[in-house]
Amino acid sequence: MSTTEDYRAAELLLRRPASPGELVVGDKVRPRWIDGGSRFRYSVSTGAGRRFVLVDPDAGTRGPEFDHARLAAALATAAGHPVDPEALPFTAVERVGDAVEFVAFGEYWRCRLDDYTCERAEFTPPGNPLDVPSPDGKVAVSQRGHDLWARSLSDGREWPLTTDGGPDHAYGPGPASTGNGVLLRKFGLPHLPPAVAWSPDSTKVLAHRTDERAVRLTHLVQARPADGGAPVTHTQRYAYAGDEHLPLAELVVLDVVEGTVVRAKSDPLLMPQLSPITAKWAWWAPDGSAVYYLDRTRDLHTLALRRLDPVTGEVATVLSETGPTRVEPNQWAFEPPIVHVSADEVLWYSQRDGWGHLYRYDLRTGELLNQVTSGSWAVRQILRVDDAVYFTASGLVPEDPYRRTVCRVGLDGTGFARLTDDDLDHVVTVSPDGRCFLDSASTVDTPPVTTVRDWSGRVLVELERADVTGLVATGWTPPERFRVKAADGVTDLYGVLYRPRGFDPARRYPVVDTLYPGPQVNRVAPSFDPGGMGLDAEPLAALGFVVVALDGRGTPGRSKAFHDASFGHLADAGTLADHAAALRQLAETRPWLDLDRVGAFGHSGGGFATVRALLDLPELYRVGVALSGSHDPRFFNPGFVEAYDGADDPEAWARASTVDIADRLEGKLLLVHGEMDDQVHPQHTLRLADRLVAADKDFELLLVPGAEHTFIDCLSYVRKRCWDFLVRELMGAEPPAYRPAPIPVGAELLAEMFA
Repeated sequence: MSTTEDYRAAELLLRRPASPGELVVGDKVRPRWIDGGSRFRYSVSTGAGRRFVLVDPDAGTRGPEFDHARLAAALATAAGHPVDPEALPFTAVERVGDAVEFVAFGEYWRCRLDDYTCERAEFTPPGNPLDVPSPDGKVAVSQRGHDLWARSLSDGREWPLTTDGGPDHAYGPGPASTGNGVLLRKFGLPHLPPAVAWSPDSTKVLAHRTDERAVRLTHLVQARPADGGAPVTHTQRYAYAGDEHLPLAELVVLDVVEGTVVRAKSDPLLMPQLSPITAKWAWWAPDGSAVYYLDRTRDLHTLALRRLDPVTGEVATVLSETGPTRVEPNQWAFEPPIVHVSADEVLWYSQRDGWGHLYRYDLRTGELLNQVTSGSWAVRQILRVDDAVYFTASGLVPEDPYRRTVCRVGLDGTGFARLTDDDLDHVVTVSPDGRCFLDSASTVDTPPVTTVRDWSGRVLVELERADVTGLVATGWTPPERFRVKAADGVTDLYGVLYRPRGFDPARRYPVVDTLYPGPQVNRVAPSFDPGGMGLDAEPLAALGFVVVALDGRGTPGRSKAFHDASFGHLADAGTLADHAAALRQLAETRPWLDLDRVGAFGHSGGGFATVRALLDLPELYRVGVALSGSHDPRFFNPGFVEAYDGADDPEAWARASTVDIADRLEGKLLLVHGEMDDQVHPQHTLRLADRLVAADKDFELLLVPGAEHTFIDCLSYVRKRCWDFLVRELMGAEPPAYRPAPIPVGAELLAEMFA
C-alpha cells in the first residue's frame, strides 16, 4: 500500500517541471546568445538559488557571469537585507552595458560590474511578449483586432500593415482549434503572437490571412466564470474529420517600409492544425529573394516545395513527391521539416527507400542529383550545410535505435562520418552564427553532460554535468530501458520500466502501463527524463507501482513501414497488442510484476488508448484512468484523424471510436475531463459516459470546472484523484489522507509542458 511518505515523494516528482533545480541540478542549459552569437549566457537553478554563467566557445572558457559574492555583498549593503551568494534573491538578470539589472526584495536594482555598486533603478518594462521584433531590432509587428500593425521601437510610431481583416478572416492567428484560447485567457493574454516571419533585411514580413469563415462553429459552456456570474458560452471554430471546410492560410508578403501587400498567386494552404509559419513550413531564402513553403494535399499523399516571389506574388513548384500513404517532411508532426534550400540546391527528406533520408535536387530544374544518405537508419535533423551536410540520425546505435548521433556526409553522399563517437543520445542546439553547437548527451538512465562542440565533434568547453542527488533522495531509481518482441514475434520494440519506490524483488507489484499511442509523437524518448515521462511515470512509481511505457508499432522513430503500421488503424491505439505482448515478456524474467493487477493511465490520445485497452483487452487491463481522452475521431481535429486514419474513411474513424463499443467495459474506469478543454472537447468523455450509462456500466467521472486540456492550474488536485483511484483499485488499499499543495504555474512549467 502507498504511505504518506510515498505520496510526498510522488508530489516532489510531479512538481519537477515547476521547480527546476530542486531535485536535479544542471540537466538543462538554455543559452541566451550575445555578441552576434559568438558568446552566450545561461543560468542554472541549484534548488537554493541560481548560478549565472558566461561562456565563450572560441576561447573555450566558462565562468561566472559576475562575481556572485561581491554582488551579494553590494546588494545587502544597499537593500539592508542579508543576501546569500549561493541563493541570490532573483531568478533572472538583464545585461545593460557593464551592469546587470534585476528584481529583488520587491524593488528593481542595477549593479555596475566595474565596481559592484548596487542602486535602485527605474524599471523599464520589457517588450510586449505578443510583438515579433525585426532582426535589426528597429520594428515590431503585432496583431491588433483582425489586422497586423507595425511599431517603431525607437520612437513608438505605429502604422497598419493590413486593413481588411475581419472576423474569422484575420491576419496573424493560426487555427482556433489549436490556439489554446482557454489557457491564454487564464494568463490574461488575448492570443498568441502573430504567425509572421521577417525577411533577413528587416524590410518585409511573411504572414497569412486565416480563413475560418466556413469552418464548423462549436461551443463550450463555462458554468462558473471567473467573476462568479452566470454561465458563459464560448464559441470556437473547430473542424471535424470529414468536414468539407478546413482552416485555410492565404500567404501574403507585407512591405513594412513601402506599405504594400503582395498576395501569393496560388490557392490557400490547408491548415488543419498549425500555421505553416509557426510550423516552419514556410520560410525566407537567406538572401530574402524568395519565400519557400511546403504544400500538401488533403489526402497527404503528395508533398510539394513551392517558391513564392515576394515582389510579384508568382508561385512556382520546385519539386513534389507522391506516395501510397503519407508523404511527410518529418515523422514527428510538430518538429520542423527536414528540408534545406541553398542558393542553387535543395536537400529533401524522403522515405521512398523505406527510411528517412536526404536527397539532393537542383533548385532551378527540380532534377534529382543524388541520394545523400542511405542505410537502415533515419535522418532526424539538418544542423548545418556547407560543402557537406551535418545532421543528427537515429538507428546508428545498435543498443537503442532511437538514440541520436551527430553525423557528417558530403553532398555527393561520400565521406560519411559520426562526429559523436559514443552510444549516447545527443540533443543539439546550433549557435545563431552556425560556428558551433551545444550538445546534451544522455540516456534514459544516464544524466546529461552538456558541452559545446565544433563541427569536427571536438569539445570546446564543458558546461554542466547533471547532479541527481536530490532526485535519488526521494527514493527514485533510474529507469530500465528494455527491448521486447512485438505481437508479431519478429519486430523489436523498446520501452522504459520504472521500479517502485523501496523496491523489494521478493514482493509482487501492481503494474501501470502509461499509454500514448501517437502516431505523431513517441511515448518514450531516448534521453534522460524524457518529456512527459516525468509527469506521470515517476510519481506513480513513487506510489509503489511498476510503471511501463512503450512505443508499439505505428509510432515514429524507425522505418517507414514501422510508422505506417498505424495508418488506417487508429483503432489499435498504438498497437495495444504489442503492449500486451511486452508485459507478458517482461513478467517472464521479472516475477515481481503482478499481471493480475495491471492498469492503464493516459492523457489526451493516451486517455483514448486507456479506455481502448480496457475494452479490447479486459483479461489484462483491469483498471484505467483516462484524462482528456479523444474518444471519438469523428468529432476530432481532421489534421490528426485524416493524417493517420485516412482522409476519406468514415468506417475507419467509426472503428476507432470507444463510444460505439462502450458496452464491452468490464474493469474499473475513471474518466477525467476539463469543462473548458478546447483541444479535445469534453463531449468526447460525456458521449462515452452516456453510452456507459446506457449499458448499465459502473465507472467514475470527474468533470473539472473551468479546466483546459492539461489541467494546468489544478494539476495537483487532478493527479491526486487519479493516484487515489489507482491505489484503491489496483492495490486494494485506502490511500493516505495526504493533499499535495497546488503547483505554481510559471514560465518553467509552461516551457516544460508546451516545448
